[in-house]
Amino acid sequence: MHKDRDYDVIVIGAGHAGCEAALASSRMGFDTCLFTINLDTIAQMSCNPAIGGLAKGHLVREIDALGGEMAKVTDRAGIQFRMLNMSKGPAVWSLRAQADRVFYKLAMRRVLEIQENLDIKQALIEKIVAEEGKVKGLVTSLGIFYGARTVIITTGTFLKGLIHIGLEHFSAGRAGEFPSVGLSDSLKELGFQMGRLKTGTPPRLDAKTIDFSRTEPQYGDYPPQPFSHSTGQITNPQLPCYITYTNKETHRIIIANLDRSPLYSGKIKGIGARYCPSIEDKVIRFAEKERHQVFLEPEGLETKEYYANGIPTSLPYDVQVKFVRTIPGLEEAEIMRPGYAIEYDFVYPTQLRHNLETKEVEGLFLAGQINGTSGYEEAAAQGLMAGINAALKLRGREPLILKRHEAYTGVLIDDLITKGTNDPYRMFTSRAEYRLLLRHDNADLRLMDRGYGIGLLDKDVYQKFLEKKRLITEEIERLKKTRIKVDGTDRNESLEQLLKRPEITYKFIDEKSPSEKLLAPEIKKQVEIQTKYEGYINRQMEMAEKLKKIEGIRIPDGFDYVCVNGLSREVLSKLQEVKPANLGQASRIPGITPAAISLLMVTIERLRRERRA
Repeated sequence: MHKDRDYDVIVIGAGHAGCEAALASSRMGFDTCLFTINLDTIAQMSCNPAIGGLAKGHLVREIDALGGEMAKVTDRAGIQFRMLNMSKGPAVWSLRAQADRVFYKLAMRRVLEIQENLDIKQALIEKIVAEEGKVKGLVTSLGIFYGARTVIITTGTFLKGLIHIGLEHFSAGRAGEFPSVGLSDSLKELGFQMGRLKTGTPPRLDAKTIDFSRTEPQYGDYPPQPFSHSTGQITNPQLPCYITYTNKETHRIIIANLDRSPLYSGKIKGIGARYCPSIEDKVIRFAEKERHQVFLEPEGLETKEYYANGIPTSLPYDVQVKFVRTIPGLEEAEIMRPGYAIEYDFVYPTQLRHNLETKEVEGLFLAGQINGTSGYEEAAAQGLMAGINAALKLRGREPLILKRHEAYTGVLIDDLITKGTNDPYRMFTSRAEYRLLLRHDNADLRLMDRGYGIGLLDKDVYQKFLEKKRLITEEIERLKKTRIKVDGTDRNESLEQLLKRPEITYKFIDEKSPSEKLLAPEIKKQVEIQTKYEGYINRQMEMAEKLKKIEGIRIPDGFDYVCVNGLSREVLSKLQEVKPANLGQASRIPGITPAAISLLMVTIERLRRERRA
């Protein structure tokens, strides 16, 4: 075995999690190396060419507020931007962008290549080296050893990846790429419990063979709203997507060929995504539905390839051709790449701490699909947090742990390590108890102080944020103090009271009593939201304060749950598996009762008193 060199941080895998992890640790001043099986697929969008969407858009904004890169690259590569759920309240507004797939990965690669303290190497990692429960480095397939003080694994679908198209299958991490076999075995040897998951993609179609006149165009917002707090405006040409639908004939062909589906013939062992099922699943599980929506999404500005979102499938190629051509507008469509299913190994995430470090091996962090998640955004959020916490560990500082009332990123990580997952985890607004606090519009107000404090935000960006925060505060105060006569009455009311009325928007303030200062639209919108929803926001903040109290009761490391009298075997088993850090986390473990939490609290307090005595 040949030794090359040592690094502070090594990141394995250059997908969305790996890119954020490597940028975070290198920007925080640590020598970092990013390993990838193929340099040409750094930041590859393996599935649909889009970033954001419901709840996922919140994650992207949070990544940006903390100093991550996904939002900035999306703004540079975006070819359609739409704010979703605008007919509902601000808690569930969420931005989604179509991106030029090639432009996105090239833009991210450029950011990585010019980053100080960061090396990028193409290699297949075979083994994690650990001694006495601490990570020491890794070994490549060429027998080269690289030492590391911390290692972050972000392997996506590559751990023993197996692609299925019909009854044919072959090993691959993605279509056309090698899987990682040795690394999966190495993790098992280190004692990690692992499972098997499945995800899938739809066929990609040639635009020259699509009759778009038979579909419904869907345009983006104008002007497009960027993801990043630091982006001035979007400069790319904007393209529409197109909507069409499956029909009874589509479903008939699919049902007639289920015996050739690896999903229904038992070939696939991994558990699929509950919230993004294959078209085979949809047709069977929702038999009462006569049609399912299909979004035709452009892959980029310089390509004719379209992504058929809504019909992921692992049926044989000939069946894919048949059922695709029953869909309006796709009667003569040519498939450029067939859809496929891929199953892969993952690590049960209950084996992690809140900083994404493994409990089994000190200094080893996991992020992304290896933890059982689906989606670019969930992966990137974890990657950023793993990179930050690896760097903070090396500095000897406390980890950055985002609470559930502070960020969707906090909800994501807490859900994974507390509840675990048996199918690919996807973020939804419904998973957040405090979603009115965790809005898309206020990610900077929630998290930029944190990003600046750890050294990931530029000073100029932070100064602009402080100015924005000052203007919001001043304008809210002005609305409280300024009173005007209400039309048709002798009563005087404050602008704040008037703005709380459902029918009144900030436009009314601009007309009746405008600010002397020139306020940007985003400041006006923030003032309006904070004013209108003040009562609801305060209520959720009170709930969050109550949560803080129980979160503040730490469970000592190595705590022996057997000493807690009265716990059932099931509760004892779950506590021993998860090893919660505090009573708040313990209370969120499925199956843990309020009575069990009371017993825990009494025992912890008794042990504290005994130690003090």
